[in-house]
Amino acid sequence: MSATNYSFYAIPAMWMTSIGAHFYAASLTKRSNDLPDFDNVAPRDFLRRVQGQEKQSAVVQRYIRAEAAQQNGFENLAFFSSAVVAGNLARLPTSYLNLFAGGYILSRILFNVLYINTTSAAWSNLRSVVYVGGVVSIFTTFIKSGNVWNKLAF
Repeated sequence: MSATNYSFYAIPAMWMTSIGAHFYAASLTKRSNDLPDFDNVAPRDFLRRVQGQEKQSAVVQRYIRAEAAQQNGFENLAFFSSAVVAGNLARLPTSYLNLFAGGYILSRILFNVLYINTTSAAWSNLRSVVYVGGVVSIFTTFIKSGNVWNKLAF
């Protein structure tokens, strides 16, 4: 009996991890007097207005970082998703695919927490290390997949 392959489920989990940062940011607008009520009609314009506020309190800066974490997640979603597909097409071991996908999602959750809460250079360096670790796991999956395909005789 083979193990269950959860790697494809990690793609919507990655999407949820990314949008979660936005939901957190939007919730800040309900809890702070330093932020206007969230404008869901034009959320990108709302972010620009918040970024342009003269008063950049800690909560305003947290809102901006949470939205940036969301954007970073969506920028990396296709990269991660294509690595999941490549790994499955190459029939990489299920145990590897599950470890890769789960580890990547965990790295993104940690990345979001660090991105949203970091206000110092030292912690931002840790955030960058977490980010690069996730990217390395994607590269590794592509390389492993390419190695499998290169061994095939067509």
